[in-house]
Amino acid sequence: MKGNSDVLQTTTGGARAHYPSLAGKKVIVTGGGSGIGAGLVEAFVAQGSRVAFVDIQQDAGEALAARLSGSDAPAPIFRPLDLTDIDALKDTFGALEEALGGVDVLVNNAANDDRHAVADVTPAYWDERMNVNLRHQFFAAQAVVPAMARAGGGAILNFGSISWHLALPDLILYQTAKAAIEGLTRSLARDLGRQGIRVNTIVPGNVQTPRQEKWYTPEGEAEIVAAQCMDGRIQPADIAAMALFLASDDARFCTGHNYFVDAGWR
Repeated sequence: MKGNSDVLQTTTGGARAHYPSLAGKKVIVTGGGSGIGAGLVEAFVAQGSRVAFVDIQQDAGEALAARLSGSDAPAPIFRPLDLTDIDALKDTFGALEEALGGVDVLVNNAANDDRHAVADVTPAYWDERMNVNLRHQFFAAQAVVPAMARAGGGAILNFGSISWHLALPDLILYQTAKAAIEGLTRSLARDLGRQGIRVNTIVPGNVQTPRQEKWYTPEGEAEIVAAQCMDGRIQPADIAAMALFLASDDARFCTGHNYFVDAGWR
């Protein structure tokens, strides 16, 4: 088994693990243009992985791809994609698989946590929120399974959310979708495990990104930190560190479970 992590310096100033088994791995990240997703793309590129990512935000995706193309690592591939369009998802993933020469790792990161009140939810909005936050995770996994099976295995990382564990207000549809993702992970892990495909859920706490800062005042952020077991604000690099481990051969017997990176937020 490849493994035995070395260390890699990051922009946060700390020492992060380097996984030899991730070098050359073919990785697809959804929602990779900004926030946590951009941190994931950057982290896998730094490991020497061959990375492709999709995002509905074309300008942000193109800017990130351009920024990461100047390093010694393989340049990431970006494709604009609306993940609610399943036909477009299948076509784009097929093209990315061909461009990468296979798929070893899928990171199902894309989501949208717009706030909403119970009284305002219509059947159409329900369907739209499930499509944005849940449905594409299954169909993205379905799209990469054949390539992973041919390769003898792979890793699928689904992104959940701390929000439903805390029952936060004004997020009922987002939290319903995110709770379902943990069930999706358990089911996929069981059905795909004999093909060497591992499936896990990463559950971030409140990560300091421009989008999250849209929802929280400084006082609200202080309340979050006070509810954590640890001081400080979680960064995208902290989430990426968990993703790198779970995607690597070092996690070869980790499957079907939830991995929290939340500073003990309760």
